[in-house]
Amino acid sequence: MVPLTDSLLDSAHLLLVGTTDWIGAVEDELQARTDATVRTAATAARAREALADPPDCLLTEYALGEETGIDLLSTVRSETATLPVVVCTASGDEAVASEAIGAGAADYVPIEVADDGVEEVLERTERVVREARRSATRRERAKQFDALFHDARAATWVLEPNGRVSRLNRTARGMVETDAAAVVGDPFWGLSCWSDAAEDVERLVSNALEGGFASAVVSRPSGSEDPRVVELSVRVVEGERGDPVSIVVEGVDITDRVSLERDLRRSEELHRVTLNNMTDTVLITDEDGAYTYVCPNVHFIFGYTASEIRELGRIEDLLGEDLFDRAELAERGVLKNIECTATDKAGREHTLLVNVREVSIQGGTLLYSCRDVTKRKQREEALATLQGTARDFLYAGTHAEIAGHVVDDTPGVLDLEASAVYLFDAETNDLRPAAQSAAMEELNGPLPTVHADGETLPSHSFVADEALFFADVHDADRLDNRVTDLRSACYIPLGDHGVFVAGSPEVGVFDEVRRELADLLAATAEAALDRVSRESRLREQDRTLQQRNDQLTALNRINETIREIDQAIVRAETRSEIDHAVPELLTADDRFAFAWIGAVDPDGDGVVPRAWAGDEGGYLDSQSFPVERSGVEPAGRAAASGEVTLVGNVAAGLREEPWRSGALARDYLSVLSVPLVYNDLSHGVLTVYAGSRDAFEGTARDVLAELGETVAAAISAIERKNALLTSSMTRLEFAVDDPTFVLSRLAREAGCGLSYRGGVQQTAEGSYVFVAVEDVDAVAEAAADLVAVETVRRISADGEEGILRLGLSEPFVALDLADHGAVFREATAEPEGTTVAIDVPETVDSRGIARLVRETFGGAELRAKRALDRAPDEDLQSRVLGELTDRQLEVVQTAYYAGFFESPRESTGEDVAVALDISPTAFYGHVRTVQRTLFAAIFDEGAARVAASG
Repeated sequence: MVPLTDSLLDSAHLLLVGTTDWIGAVEDELQARTDATVRTAATAARAREALADPPDCLLTEYALGEETGIDLLSTVRSETATLPVVVCTASGDEAVASEAIGAGAADYVPIEVADDGVEEVLERTERVVREARRSATRRERAKQFDALFHDARAATWVLEPNGRVSRLNRTARGMVETDAAAVVGDPFWGLSCWSDAAEDVERLVSNALEGGFASAVVSRPSGSEDPRVVELSVRVVEGERGDPVSIVVEGVDITDRVSLERDLRRSEELHRVTLNNMTDTVLITDEDGAYTYVCPNVHFIFGYTASEIRELGRIEDLLGEDLFDRAELAERGVLKNIECTATDKAGREHTLLVNVREVSIQGGTLLYSCRDVTKRKQREEALATLQGTARDFLYAGTHAEIAGHVVDDTPGVLDLEASAVYLFDAETNDLRPAAQSAAMEELNGPLPTVHADGETLPSHSFVADEALFFADVHDADRLDNRVTDLRSACYIPLGDHGVFVAGSPEVGVFDEVRRELADLLAATAEAALDRVSRESRLREQDRTLQQRNDQLTALNRINETIREIDQAIVRAETRSEIDHAVPELLTADDRFAFAWIGAVDPDGDGVVPRAWAGDEGGYLDSQSFPVERSGVEPAGRAAASGEVTLVGNVAAGLREEPWRSGALARDYLSVLSVPLVYNDLSHGVLTVYAGSRDAFEGTARDVLAELGETVAAAISAIERKNALLTSSMTRLEFAVDDPTFVLSRLAREAGCGLSYRGGVQQTAEGSYVFVAVEDVDAVAEAAADLVAVETVRRISADGEEGILRLGLSEPFVALDLADHGAVFREATAEPEGTTVAIDVPETVDSRGIARLVRETFGGAELRAKRALDRAPDEDLQSRVLGELTDRQLEVVQTAYYAGFFESPRESTGEDVAVALDISPTAFYGHVRTVQRTLFAAIFDEGAARVAASG
């Protein structure tokens, strides 16, 4: 027997049942000619047990003892319909064959024990096994198709070969708007769900019929409530002859996948744009450092293109060797912020922070993320330098020192060699260069002083308070030096203090970082300048406060002295007491070194000392005191000018004025001379010397000047008192030719004579005088036109003559004379001229009174001077007038000149009261008071005289 070639039996598992000889012959043939697995069972019962491991085919003989092969077949079919059973018999007939086939046998073989019989069994068995396997395959495919057909994830249609729908699953039904039964028999491409793509779907089915398979992506109608994208796959099912028997269409909803793909493409595009535009560079290498990926934006840091980076070699050639420890990276997985230095294509060094991590991407194992921190590194270094600069500023005491520090530290902060600082001079309104680097002078030349008018760049920056940055300063309109080699430049105002200037011969060096650092440097300098100015003001305030405290202390001492002097003046009865008290109190307790009072000699050539106190040391005897306005001792200058004379430093001008050496020899370092003047009448000079410079500055000078007025007033008061007590008088008669004198002007304007009758009185409203006139109407009319006369009242009138009371806008000369003890006795004014008579007591210097008269009247000439003895009644008059009030005196004078005391009376009391604008009761009360005072003086004086005579 020849072995069976490529027989299905090689892989078959066969069960032979029976005990006849052909069973053994078939088993032997199978063992010899195939690789089949053969088991045998002698009885039906044994065969049933063997079925626990189902064979591919069961061969049984018909006769099995008490049972038959048909019985065994029935048992098998009760359990499975797919196991093929072949019934073989050597003694069978057509009835047995019919029974076997009817019971479900796959084949019936009558056999004889011969080679041909065994060969037929083997062939028939192989055919049965083949057919069983085909059936099993068909069943499996049917199951698979059913599983696919009912898969809810896909819509499935089964079409007739002509493309009409014959069957559709539940998912496909959901895509059909009408009842599923209604679409059976319709062309597949005519379904409503393909209304927008009917032609495409029909073409898809046609392509499948031609090629067996086709697929396409179509969209459901865009107007539907839920527009979707469907991927259709079309397969043609062919029969055994290769002709199409059906068409299977599978539709998968890929709307979400399409959306995801679209989003993915957008994301990829975003990542691509990000990678192309971000400043960080991403590199991927293998373990040997060879590049597997270079991001497109590598030129941002290194200046190379991606291909040029690859041509450079390995990663070590770009970032340097020994960048990281590979073992450490393996342990940690990522190493961050490794700082290194790399050189770009232009040869510039960059400081990088590199992150390295392990990856597995397209053959690459190491990913490098490089960030350029060169600017940040420069900023950090610049800020460190700036911090040192700020510390230096703390120890700077002047604006110039700060300007120098700014220029010195500009290279470290801005990496620029050319810089300068202008400081503002408020007195001249100029910006003056306070510091300038050598590079600035080399590029620009010496910086000139700039007027702060906004016309030049530093001036404009300062005035407008605006920081100016120029990529090329030659483009600026306000550039004054057109030949400068500076290109990039900045001008930054330093508040109210000046301007900071920095520059470079290169164009466009002021990037964002450098601008920021320049602003920080300028702000730090401005703060330091503010501090110095503030501290300077505080020191000045401290000095001023100390000076004021010293002045206050000195002033307190002076005020204390002044109070003592005032008390002494009040108690003084004579001028000599005042003269001695003032110098003594000024020099008491070493308040001042020396003080003296002098008067101008009768010839008016020099000052003669009257009284002195303190450490005189022979000074008065060693000096002369000529009355001159300059070049002489301060006492003579004060007497000549009538003004306070101050010498704050005696040592100054030592060679020009001889008196200074004598003063310095006695440690007199400052001098103050105060004229003693009261109402334009001089009573001498008070001169005070101090042992320190500027001892009389400020308040001390003012207080001592006021003291001079007080002393002069006190001397005038004593002279007035003495004048009342003396009986010896000197009458001075003057011819006055002064058109401003109110009596002279009235006489000239009215064309008639008038004379002064006394009654001068000073009130809050002005001065009042009584005058006798020749023509009442003419004088009253003329007085109404004069500014110097405010009011005119007729007191009495006898025809054209009468008495007028004139209210004057300015004090009458009689009041000034009375302050100095002199009496304005008479004044007669005619149109041609005026005569004035003044009585001067012997205790009053008549020369001073004469000088006062000449100063009061523009053209006063002394015509006569004669001695008088005042009568006792004049003493009585003085005593009475001294006891009356101003109002009482005004009332009784008005009544007297109005003729109230005449008999018969020329005016009644009511008339006088109306003239005085008072009630009659008040008028009579004042008159009775004056009468009692007068009578008391007369009778008391008379009683005293009687007592004295008795």
